[in-house]
Parts: sequence; C-alpha cells; structure tokens
Amino acid sequence: MLIIQVKEGENIDRALKRYKRKFDKTGTMRQLRGRQQFTKPSVVRRAQVQKAEYIQHLRDQESI
Repeated sequence: MLIIQVKEGENIDRALKRYKRKFDKTGTMRQLRGRQQFTKPSVVRRAQVQKAEYIQHLRDQESI
C-alpha cells in the first residue's frame, strides 16, 4: 500500500501528482496488464533480446 504524506498547506493536486508518480514507479498496472493474456516464452525472450539490442545501440551511439 502506498502512503503519501500531505504536507501542511500543500495543494491536493500536488499530492495526487506525487501519488501517481509513486504508483507508476511500482509497476503495478504494467504487471496486471501483462497477466491479462498469456504470452509464449519465446515471444517474451524475443522482446527481451530486442530491448537489449536497442539499449546497446543507444549506448554505442552515446560513446561515439
């Protein structure tokens, strides 16, 4: 459970924004959406490899 301390005189919109940011960082919604349908292990592995290649490409471009 997420707990957000609302400071004295703080706008409720600001506190709500902090809550949303903290909730996004936990990854709860991504995890729930991922569980809604089955994905084959080969598809998961392929996506991981593609992501790793993309990140490696970005790092290579950065070092040039």
